[in-house]
Amino acid sequence: MKGYIEERAMEIARYIIDNNTTVRQAAKHFGISKSTVHKDVTERLVQVNPSLAAETRKVLDVNKSERHIRGGLATKEKYLHQHC
Repeated sequence: MKGYIEERAMEIARYIIDNNTTVRQAAKHFGISKSTVHKDVTERLVQVNPSLAAETRKVLDVNKSERHIRGGLATKEKYLHQHC
């Protein structure tokens, strides 16, 4: 079972890096919870593949720094469609 979890963590990390996705998007793609994705790429991956973990961390940090912008744009879209 442990090998499966490590393999899953690496697969998720590659997906996040290759597609520049958020934790939420990766969770939806793999059919698992956001918490599991986050734990896989921030805790488990560091032990298995530190260099891949570092690359993934860069993508996640960018996403975190931009999330307030994405949230604002989503709210703007929501209200634009309500008034039409």
